Amino acid sequence: MADSRDMYLVHSAFRREFPVAAALVRTITADDSAAAARVADHVLILTGLLNLHHAGEDEKVWPKLMQRGPREIAPLVETMERQHEGLHEALVEVESRAGAWRRTATAVDRDALAAAVDAMVPPMLEHLVTEETHLLALIDKYLTDKEWAEVGAAAMATMPKKLLPMAFGMVLRDGTPEHVAGLKAVIPGPAWFVLSRLGPGAYTRYARRLGLDRVRSAA
Repeated sequence: MADSRDMYLVHSAFRREFPVAAALVRTITADDSAAAARVADHVLILTGLLNLHHAGEDEKVWPKLMQRGPREIAPLVETMERQHEGLHEALVEVESRAGAWRRTATAVDRDALAAAVDAMVPPMLEHLVTEETHLLALIDKYLTDKEWAEVGAAAMATMPKKLLPMAFGMVLRDGTPEHVAGLKAVIPGPAWFVLSRLGPGAYTRYARRLGLDRVRSAA
């Protein structure tokens, strides 16, 4: 059966990166178009990754749980779906604000983007906790390891290839050995061999270019 421990790695990345992104946005000087474009693109990468994560669950996880689990599972899955819908609206707002700031580089649009990211973090955190507390055990009980691996494979296939090493390094950054082992179990061997070696360095360089570690240390 499935072993969904790798989900903790993905969730840890979202918990870490979105608040830091909001803080990074606020450090950019008004009318610095180049910096605004770089940081807005970073925010859009994060929202794209979270949207991919949710799409995999909506398409490949919740329907199977509803089919295979006892009737009592239905309200919990419905809660997950409602939370996804609410988060989708918040992410659309973040993406709209990021696009506006990317175009104008004004202080008003910068602050509006930072506020939009701040606003979506609490419901995101609530959703991640609910999922970890109640859903992962059900995934491990009702999905096979092959089906669980298909969720991650679909996300990797959809992600722009140039982002894969950096995104992989982002996910691995704070991983415990236990959770890293869980991720390794669902990634094809050749992909794991390449991405586990390229990913950490790709993320380190990406974070350095953006100044993420400087913002983290100042928090």
